[in-house]
Parts: sequence; C-alpha cells; structure tokens
Amino acid sequence: MTQSLRIVHCFRSPVGGIFRHVRDLSHAQTAAGHQVGIVCDSSTGGDFESRLLAELEPDLALGVARTPMQRHIGPGDIVSAFRTFKLIKELRPDILHGHGAKGGVYARVFGSLLRVSGSRVARLYSPHGGSLHYDETALTGRLFFLIERLMDRFSDHILFVSQQERAMFRRKIGEPKSPHHVVHNGIRAEEFEPVAADDNAADFLYIGMMRDLKGPDIFIDALARARTMLQRPVSAVMVGDGEDRERYVAQAGERGLGDQVRFEMPMPARQAFALARIVVVPSRAEAMPYIVIEALGAGKPMIASAVGGIPEIFTTAPNALVEPDPDAIAAKMADALTDEDAYAATMPDRAFLTENFSAAAMAGRIEAIYQDTVARIR
Repeated sequence: MTQSLRIVHCFRSPVGGIFRHVRDLSHAQTAAGHQVGIVCDSSTGGDFESRLLAELEPDLALGVARTPMQRHIGPGDIVSAFRTFKLIKELRPDILHGHGAKGGVYARVFGSLLRVSGSRVARLYSPHGGSLHYDETALTGRLFFLIERLMDRFSDHILFVSQQERAMFRRKIGEPKSPHHVVHNGIRAEEFEPVAADDNAADFLYIGMMRDLKGPDIFIDALARARTMLQRPVSAVMVGDGEDRERYVAQAGERGLGDQVRFEMPMPARQAFALARIVVVPSRAEAMPYIVIEALGAGKPMIASAVGGIPEIFTTAPNALVEPDPDAIAAKMADALTDEDAYAATMPDRAFLTENFSAAAMAGRIEAIYQDTVARIR
C-alpha cells in the first residue's frame, strides 16, 4: 500500500523545462493523494510564469513559496539560503526534491539539517543538465563538480532525465554513490493531439529561453544561410524571453532578416506551434528538453541538435538530428522545405512516443522511487 507523502519541490527559476517538469509532477502527485508544495525563486520568471504558478497553487496543499535565489554563488546566498531553509522547515516534507544545480544543493543541505533535528526527510536530486553543462577544464566547472561530489554523499536518490545525462555525470563527477535511475520526461495525454499550422504560418519556429545555450543565434544564422541555399526568403517566429533577447533581434536585422523573423513573448507551446510549420531546436546543450517531446506530440516536423538526451527521443527515427551548427541546420532546413510531406514522414512513430514519453509513465516511476526511498531511510 502506498503511503501519502508531504512532497516539496525546490528549484531556482520558474521558467523552462524544470518548471514544466515540476508542474506535471505536482499535478500527478496531488491527484495521487499526496500533499505537494513548491519553493522557488521570486526574482525570475515573468507574467506568463506567474500566471502558471497562480493556476497551480490552489491544487497544492503545501502551497507555493517564493523567495529570492541567486543564480551564482555569492555573499547573497547566505541570506537567501536562510530564508529558503525556514520555508522548507515549516512545510515538514517527507520528500525534498531538488531540481537543477541550486535546487539540488538546497535540497540536500537543508534536508541533511532537518535530518540532524530528527526529521526522516528523503533528499532527492534531479540535475536537469544544470551544472553538468560546465566545462570540466575550466575553473568554474571544477568548482561546481567539486560541490556535486560533496553533495552526492548527502543524496538519497538521484534522478536523471536521460541516459546521456547520467553518462555525463559519471564522466565529469564520477559514479554516483547514491542510488540512481533514469526517468525520461513525458507529456500529458492531451498533448499528443496534433496542432495544425495557421494559414499564414511561418516556415520555422524557435521556442525557448533567449540565451546562447539554447542556440537562438545559431537559428538566426541558419535562416540566413538557408535563404541563400534556397534562393528565396524564409520566414520564422521566435518565441521566448531573456536578457539577451534584444541582441538576437539586432542579429536578425544585421543578417537582413528583419522582415522575415517575428519575435513573440512567451506563450503556451501548443499556441506557438500553430505559428509555424517546422520546429527547430538548435541548442548547444540539453538534458531532456520538453519542447522536443511536446512538438513531436503535436505532430510537428522537427530539426533538433544531437545533444544531451535528444537522440534518445529520436532513437527509431534519427533523420531530424543535426549538429548545433548554422551550416548543418541550414542544410536540414533547405531539405525540409524542399518536400515537407516527405520530411514529416521521417519523424518518430506516435506509438513509440506515447509508450516512452508520457507524463503518466514518468510520474508513476518517480512515485515508486519516492516510496522505496522513504521506506529505505525509515
């Protein structure tokens, strides 16, 4: 018989894939009879993310608590950490699940402090790429990997979102000392319904954070080169926000694409999918990006970087995969536009996607790990 648990998800920024992952888990765990709460940063995320949190909060028995959290290590971390610890302590979790680098450190440090005071809280960690994206030869990378090695000793379980993420952990940090499993991200049943493109849809869509790690600069350069290859204009919509957004707007203008690229602020992914016929994910690094699964679930043809866990989504149909390079992506863009129906036919089979990348399967596997972890430490 499964035990009803008090579950707290701790992470820094309520944007992107981590936020999506936590929302889906929270919905599923609440439906399963658990009391769930969220602790995250109050200084990041815009109106769109605030609305998503507001929609989620009424269903969470432990609520949503937001407090400033710095992205990088610094003096402000002391005050931020103290505030976050107080919030978590008041929630009295059975499960403290940290997501991302900052959330992972907080969950394991604060969980350990609670254990000293008599709590039997289980400390779980999901990297979601996070610090694993750093270069192991750089000083910053070595510092973060040292912290990861120290924190591993205080982990009750590590959950990786892809085989590649676990392999990267082993290569950069070492074999995990704590129990660990790979659980792929998944989407809800209704997200496997196709989304038709609007009548005036653009050729290509970029949707994601406006930062170099996600490759919006690569996308813009690839568009310019695809235009040259095809000897005709190509059109695109770029959906997202971030501190570098204006730089990408300027880059599009510099490449002569000012009239062919439209920039939009964040919106629901399925709403964005209607704005273009083909989705491009040009990331330089990833863990297991939701946007790839969401786009395929919506029946959108894709071009995607062969980085992180993305190749695991295309195991049975790798034609969409390219290197995160403007020339490689431009060539794939030209190929896709030459015969869009033929290109769409090379995407992964829907049965494969529903079997391996559903939110129900993801939540069920994580639920079993939670229960086993709680039983083991008690």
